[in-house]
Amino acid sequence: MSVERYDAIIVGAGPAGVFAAIELMEHRPGSRLLVLERGKPISERSCPARERSCVNCPTCAIMTGWGGAGAFSDGKLTLSTDVGGWLGDYLDARELERLVDDSDRMWLRFGATTEIHGPDQETAARLVHDATLAGMRLIPMRIRHIGSDRSPAVLQAMYDHLVEVGVEVRTRTEVARIREHAGVVQGVELIDGTSIDASAVVVAPGRDGADWLAAQARSLGIPLVNNAVDIGVRVEVPAPVMEPLTVPLYEAKLIQYSRRFGDQVRTFCMNPYGAVTTESYGTIVTVNGHSYAERRTENTNFAVLVSQSFTHPFQEPITYGTSIARLANLLGEGILVQRLGDLRAGRRSTEKRIAESVVVPTLRGATPGDLSFVLPYRHLVDILEFLDSLDTLVPGVAADGTLLYGVEVKFYSSRLQVGADLQTPITGLYAIGDGAGVTRGLIQSGASGLLAARAIAKAL
Repeated sequence: MSVERYDAIIVGAGPAGVFAAIELMEHRPGSRLLVLERGKPISERSCPARERSCVNCPTCAIMTGWGGAGAFSDGKLTLSTDVGGWLGDYLDARELERLVDDSDRMWLRFGATTEIHGPDQETAARLVHDATLAGMRLIPMRIRHIGSDRSPAVLQAMYDHLVEVGVEVRTRTEVARIREHAGVVQGVELIDGTSIDASAVVVAPGRDGADWLAAQARSLGIPLVNNAVDIGVRVEVPAPVMEPLTVPLYEAKLIQYSRRFGDQVRTFCMNPYGAVTTESYGTIVTVNGHSYAERRTENTNFAVLVSQSFTHPFQEPITYGTSIARLANLLGEGILVQRLGDLRAGRRSTEKRIAESVVVPTLRGATPGDLSFVLPYRHLVDILEFLDSLDTLVPGVAADGTLLYGVEVKFYSSRLQVGADLQTPITGLYAIGDGAGVTRGLIQSGASGLLAARAIAKAL
């Protein structure tokens, strides 16, 4: 039986893999390039949770498929090297800035909005000053917001371009393992046993494929470093409460080290006039948030996350976060929601108490409950401290009627050992994006694809 052969194979069609494919064809037109994605085409990705509740689909349409998790994300492009990943561990500051600019231009090329949100210098200085007085660090940033409603069209335009320039794309195709011999990559083997050869393989499986990639790394003898796991809640408040920050900043990146335990606590994915949503990681459901380009709700939501790193002998941060999420799913048959006042009073929220809140929940199907049965004491203390500090900066955030959804967990994956060009110790094998533990945002994820593609183009 003949074996298919390509110049390069890209496993995973999230932003990292897609950008790698586009860039490789720019540098090496006419290359035989294959993109493999275990999920569906973007036009067929549909999530039942958007209409009713999560039903644990075998392949989550939010997390997998063409465009990856970014296809239905809020579509924020953070034009800063301070957040969004760890590429700064491999590149100097100037190189990383250039790469972030290149990633931004790629998004613009395929339809991202040209509008940039961000404060002027005087406003930024004032907000940083006020945050400092509240015991927090504010990172002012420039942000493009594509919107959850526009992101699919941008990623579809990338797909159309790749097909036009001769890239072969196979969706609903799962890779079983990476093949290598004597320290050199040989290609991949599909789940049906088909072998495909290539001189270069780029693995970009996204967060949903992080466990698969870690297992591949162990079998190939590639060292892994455990990143932190972030666990917390999604906070929902009336939009006017957050306007002192969201109007000048759009998204406020705030960091605090808790007084009690010294843990890093931060905001993540702030969505002005947005909606609380869900996402699935295999058998668990976690909470997330979106905002749209063309429509608004009356609320703003954002995550408050506690970062936790583990030391020897514990080596399973993803399992730890998964266990907490699974407990929340067990108690709430999905996502739990609780009023902040009820949490402080040591009582569970009820449908009646939720209905009396000034905040009308945007997530349908969340179960009123008690997050203190789910979150570890340490995390609860950190989150309450953070909300009290934030209330100093924007009064009203820590009101009794504020809604907390749980849990939100961000798995940043085990980071594979890679070099400055993101090549692993296996010659010709590159690991990029969120699933490889080197990025955690759209801009740096795309940038990692550009970096690997340029290295492959030289090698070919």
